[in-house]
Amino acid sequence: KDYFTDVLNISLPQTLKLPHGKYMALSESNNDAQAAENDRDIERLKEHPSEWIDGFVTDTSLARVAGLLGKKTIATLEGSKRGNNKLLLHQFLEDEQLPRFDTYVAGDRKEIRRHLDTLKDSGYTRAVLKSQIGASGIGMIRIGTESSTADLKIPDYIFFEGPCLVQGWMDDRVNDLRKIGSPSVQMFLSDDSVYIYDLTEQILSDDSVHEGNMAIPSYIEKDPDLKDEILELGSRTGQWLHDQGYRGTASADFLVIEQHGNIQVITCEINARITGATYPSILARHTRPEGAWLMRNMKLKKPMQSQDLIDRMDRAGFLYHGNKAGILPINFNSNESGEVIKGQFLCLADKTDECIQLLTDMEHILPETWMYDRD
Repeated sequence: KDYFTDVLNISLPQTLKLPHGKYMALSESNNDAQAAENDRDIERLKEHPSEWIDGFVTDTSLARVAGLLGKKTIATLEGSKRGNNKLLLHQFLEDEQLPRFDTYVAGDRKEIRRHLDTLKDSGYTRAVLKSQIGASGIGMIRIGTESSTADLKIPDYIFFEGPCLVQGWMDDRVNDLRKIGSPSVQMFLSDDSVYIYDLTEQILSDDSVHEGNMAIPSYIEKDPDLKDEILELGSRTGQWLHDQGYRGTASADFLVIEQHGNIQVITCEINARITGATYPSILARHTRPEGAWLMRNMKLKKPMQSQDLIDRMDRAGFLYHGNKAGILPINFNSNESGEVIKGQFLCLADKTDECIQLLTDMEHILPETWMYDRD
């Protein structure tokens, strides 16, 4: 706390931990007044001056609690659900004739098998199944296009919202294809506008799981036309999201590829929610509006006390103090003993290459090795 408030002059929000059981009782009770009667935590929330309540997504539980507290949700139930629906986004891209993955819609396992054969004939060795609703890899299954029907162990939840998407998986196994990058635009949707406040590169694992972000990637800085194209697609997909009724923080993810000598930007998905890039992006733009930044999730082989870790960083000259390049630890995950086992580290500098070097150099001050990890 002292580091954020005294060194960085960043105010910390008020927090109130509501036990999960209490939240569920409020969101599921048929008698809201009875569930909240004489509950000091609920009274404190009611008395808070904020007009709004927000969550990872707006669902029936959050909407019910908001009504109980006399507050509004930032996004409506319908807007949140439609904005996160991958089939609706695909239909929009198709109607607008915007670049998109080779995609087929399947209502059952037999149709999936038929679409896999079509993708295989088109040169794909792998495909991905996407349920209409899902986040952080949930509802997404990658399979080989040559998988036999018996090997297609597809869970029922993939069809929970209706037909799923069957998409060709783009990698270097596809004819003459080279992946250039995975950019993402960070957005905020108000009642009457769509604001794009950052353009980042997603850092993904071999399984395309999010492990961090950087801004702005060198391949975009070197190509103004490519940057303009990504921002234009971000604006159009952001407007589609706004039309669905969604309000709040969001992002749009893209894939930049080169095939047969042509560079193309393809829309991957929209995240109508907070993502792993939201907070680091806002914090980076608040502290160094014109600079570069890099955020990585780092898992420590040997747990450390948080103060010991911060002190080591400070003594070695890596800790960010607001006046020069440095590393800002933004979140720690602790074990049962209160020791840090994983952290999110935000590197701030003038150039992206300097951010990368900061993180590489900091590894040498730790007593044990560390590894990159997912959110």
